[in-house]
Amino acid sequence: MMKNKITLTASLVVYKNNPEMIKDAVNSLLNTSIEVKLYVIDNSPSPDLKNIFYNLNNVDYHYNNGNNLGFGKAHNVALSLLPDSDYHLVLNPDVFFENNVIPELIKYLEHNQDIGLISPKIYYPSGEIQYLCKNYPSLFLLFARRFIPQTFQFLMKNYLARYEMRETGYKEVMNVTYLSGCFMFFRRKYLDEIGYFDENIFMYLEDADITLRMAKKYRTVFYPYVHIVHHWAKGSYKSFKLTLINIQSAFYFFNKHGWKLF
Repeated sequence: MMKNKITLTASLVVYKNNPEMIKDAVNSLLNTSIEVKLYVIDNSPSPDLKNIFYNLNNVDYHYNNGNNLGFGKAHNVALSLLPDSDYHLVLNPDVFFENNVIPELIKYLEHNQDIGLISPKIYYPSGEIQYLCKNYPSLFLLFARRFIPQTFQFLMKNYLARYEMRETGYKEVMNVTYLSGCFMFFRRKYLDEIGYFDENIFMYLEDADITLRMAKKYRTVFYPYVHIVHHWAKGSYKSFKLTLINIQSAFYFFNKHGWKLF
């Protein structure tokens, strides 16, 4: 049975994002039937995005004075400032969703107390599915996805498809080793127990790290019966600086969790 009063918190980290996309993300969250407390951490060099959050109920905005804390550390700041809750949502500023998504996820979690983290199906705005459920990564796989041109990736089609669990069809509930950081819905007490994001990871693979740590004690689940839409900019594919950050994160991740070459 669901509790009469479910408590929900959420954190949103922004950095020079498209204001209209941010509005869509925030409105999606606030329009759900579950009351939510949202904390926004702005890593941007200037507080230009502040007005988006002005006068919104249950939304607190924090500007870092031009300091970019990174993805995980900024979400940790929000978590440290938010009250205790039954559930916590880590939300990206480039997603939007219908108002049934969060209640449906909560309903499933209330009936499955062994789940610590859940993620819905994720689509591009075009309606194409994003294959963001992943197996444990390998060094070669991360290299291939980032540096081998798309025109040649057909040579590794089956290899890449297995990593993204495409053989499952994304049609059933399933346990997943690595869930996307764009929408991570946590049972808060289990998140408090395992610890928040690893702040040694500035950006990239922090979602893999926290999924793996949660999966050691509780189920980490893909739930296909509700969905969100994710614009997904793939910033590291366009920026040399972000590519270097991605590589640094990968080396840290493998040193922490174990190396897999292929």
